[in-house]
Amino acid sequence: MTIGRTSFIGLRTAILALCLLWAASLNAEYPEKPVEYVIPFGAGGESGVTARLQQPVFQKLTKRDLVIKYRPGGGGAVAWSQLNEMMDDGHTIVGVNFPHILLQPLRGANYRTEDLAVVHIFHYTPHAILVREESQYKTLADLIETMNAKPGKVSFSGSGRGTANHLAQVWFDERLRAKSAYNGFKGTAAAVAALIDERVDAGWVYTTTGVKYSRKLRMLAVAMDKRHAKFPNVPTFRELGYDFVGGAYRGIAIPNTTPEDIQIKISEIFAKIGRDPAYLAKKAALGYVPLSVGYKDIPAFMTSRRVEYLPLAREAGLID
Repeated sequence: MTIGRTSFIGLRTAILALCLLWAASLNAEYPEKPVEYVIPFGAGGESGVTARLQQPVFQKLTKRDLVIKYRPGGGGAVAWSQLNEMMDDGHTIVGVNFPHILLQPLRGANYRTEDLAVVHIFHYTPHAILVREESQYKTLADLIETMNAKPGKVSFSGSGRGTANHLAQVWFDERLRAKSAYNGFKGTAAAVAALIDERVDAGWVYTTTGVKYSRKLRMLAVAMDKRHAKFPNVPTFRELGYDFVGGAYRGIAIPNTTPEDIQIKISEIFAKIGRDPAYLAKKAALGYVPLSVGYKDIPAFMTSRRVEYLPLAREAGLID
């Protein structure tokens, strides 16, 4: 069978066109369309608030929409267990929280930490101990004195069990060789309500809570390297003799089959968002602390989190 000259030219033209399309797809500028940003919690929480702050900067940088979708359930586990069933072209991203994604799989969640492709960490919300404005505990030393004198008497509220709040309470009790009572509530709002309603003596919460409830609550100490600009009169734990820096960390994950160049690109975009002056100012006003852990540094970050969290989780009886 022979192919005529006209047919051969047509075939060659078609192959050339396919090659050009393939090359164009390789060089396509990401993102090519709106990006869906899945928040694994309900609207109104800190993850959603942060996403709203990131949204306009993402649009400014990429000229594409960042479409926020809420998929709550299981303290984030529902969305994270479905992550690798989502589209892996980089146009679906999911918010992740620490210590959640490290501890949940060890407590029976339907996903594995190593199956989540975390590509960027963009901030942490520092731990803080808060009391009511009229509380008898004027300083952290006052609180510790009662903890030492009456083990188990001082009660703390916090956001759930196996959360950053819970691990902070375990860490502190262990360092003090004292005992406090921890009451885990369903979310920060419920934990704060318990504190305001005098159902607990103090709260293991965050700097963002201190900002939001500044007229009702008073901060005793904050887990930062240096004092928070919003709370210049509040000492750090380090100033008070406790080497304690940390909080709830947040970042971005995508399906683990997403091409590496797209993973890197997403990390670079969120790094740029994190340097935007207006975005930084808004986050600082709310009490967040910026952090930028890029794609190549994620493995070391994950290791450091495991080293910190797992012993505390065992101490709390959360894992074996």
